[in-house]
Amino acid sequence: MQSNHTARKIVASQVVTLLALPLALQGCSRPSAPAPPPSGGTTFTLSYSQFADSVEPILVAKGCDATGDCHGGGIRGTLELSPPGAKDTRYDFNQVLLQVSGYSPASSPILTRPLADDSGGTPHPYKVFPSTSDPNYKAILDWILSGVTQ
Repeated sequence: MQSNHTARKIVASQVVTLLALPLALQGCSRPSAPAPPPSGGTTFTLSYSQFADSVEPILVAKGCDATGDCHGGGIRGTLELSPPGAKDTRYDFNQVLLQVSGYSPASSPILTRPLADDSGGTPHPYKVFPSTSDPNYKAILDWILSGVTQ
């Protein structure tokens, strides 16, 4: 009885080996490439030149890049700008991009944080836009609205 049981075990292990061998060899026969990354999304692109010409001057004029408690003195909240003595417009552009919502431009933090609370603003210690009709607010909104979704 014992030898019959042992023989079945041997046959079963041989069957498993024979069934698994082709799978193991297939996995070793050629290198496999990683799965391609997901695709199909869109990218929202804003104009650097328009930023440099119309948005950066507003940030500078309103003192947003000032040192101390403002954004030129290091990161404040979620925004950091280059300080007045070392302007880097490309750096400022990249930082401001993080404050833009292409999906909902008017709700972009770059617009809502400095906007007066009674005009729909969000918490920020300095309110430089009294309303959404402020020309500087509109200039930044126009820059965002000119963005291209690709």
